[in-house]
Amino acid sequence: MKSQAMETQQLIIIVLIGLAAGILSGLVGVGGGIIMVPILVLVLHYNQHQAQGTSLAVLTLPVVVLGFLKYYQECKKMGTPIDLRVVGLLAIGFVVGAYIGSSAAVKIDKDLLKKIFGVVLLYTAIKMFGWDMLLVRWVKGIF
Repeated sequence: MKSQAMETQQLIIIVLIGLAAGILSGLVGVGGGIIMVPILVLVLHYNQHQAQGTSLAVLTLPVVVLGFLKYYQECKKMGTPIDLRVVGLLAIGFVVGAYIGSSAAVKIDKDLLKKIFGVVLLYTAIKMFGWDMLLVRWVKGIF
């Protein structure tokens, strides 16, 4: 952003980005990387490093805790409680991995990092749509 004082339009855009990311995060468990990072890059012209760092900063305790508590309560009511042991083990790996990943990311050129990010999103989309199996069948059909 160019000036210290945030323009009203920028303020509204930032709040809307956060709202969209929060809704999607609560709805389907995504938001930071999939929503916030691309919009920060494309709309607010952040570089990839700034966008990823900003996204991670947003995922601090207040946001995560509120979303988790809602899921924890509802899953418990449905008889499918969240296993806190799994949460703890995943968290340990996530903390270590986030440190390693962010240490590597800041050493990578921002344009290359943007391409890596895009490939990860594309791969995720292909898997989520089940297109990976179609691709495998198509390749097998050729050979």
